[in-house]
Amino acid sequence: MAIVTLTTDFGSADVYAAAMKGVILSMAPATVLVDITHEIPARDVVAGALTLAQAAPFFPAGSIHVAVVDPGVGGPRADVIVEAAGCSFIGPDNGLLNLAARNPKRAFRIENPAFRREPVSPTFHGRDVLAPAAGCLARGLPASEAGPPVYGMTELPISSSGPLAGEGQGEVIHVDRFGNLITSFDGSQPPTGTWELAMEWNDRRFVVVAGRTYSDVAPGGLVIYPGSSGQIELAVRDGSAVDETGARRGTRFRLRRTG
Repeated sequence: MAIVTLTTDFGSADVYAAAMKGVILSMAPATVLVDITHEIPARDVVAGALTLAQAAPFFPAGSIHVAVVDPGVGGPRADVIVEAAGCSFIGPDNGLLNLAARNPKRAFRIENPAFRREPVSPTFHGRDVLAPAAGCLARGLPASEAGPPVYGMTELPISSSGPLAGEGQGEVIHVDRFGNLITSFDGSQPPTGTWELAMEWNDRRFVVVAGRTYSDVAPGGLVIYPGSSGQIELAVRDGSAVDETGARRGTRFRLRRTG
């Protein structure tokens, strides 16, 4: 029994996600379908990539992850199956799969007619290419039959700042629904002490306390911590770091340890 997850920007008001599910179940009726989310902001490839990368590691080996955030649908970008971390990842080659499918073992273009519906809609490859490919894998067909191998994937346009040392310049790469700022700093090296946060776009400055979680500061206080995303995050206890700092995704900032 195969597990197939779906991550899209389709929302719940339209039929797009249901159509993909119908295709998969028609091909492999015993498939277990899991919605990671269909609420990725429209056309936001970076948000989709971050979401998939945070969720995929918690699924069993052999799971099939389908992701559709595809503003270039019908254009020259390829539809691909990527084998990585014991799972299969299916989606457009636009950077969407890169964070979840790190160090891929193999990748293949989806070109075999047996892995596609005909005719293929130029605007709905999720239904006509990606879902059928998932159905084929769920039935036990090898990814290598989907099409020719891919050597090199499209890079995701996202900043990486490495671990946070005593001082560093970073970028907000994502904002979650609570207003927490996920940064470009790797969370493997937890910060300690007190820091000065300077927002580069308006040179606003804030005092930030390093902690493990939100309750390590008083209500309304800014805290910096290694988040569940694997990145360093900034939050306001009982509030929104977006509202407090004015930052948005793409905002660059400086952090300097002061104590």
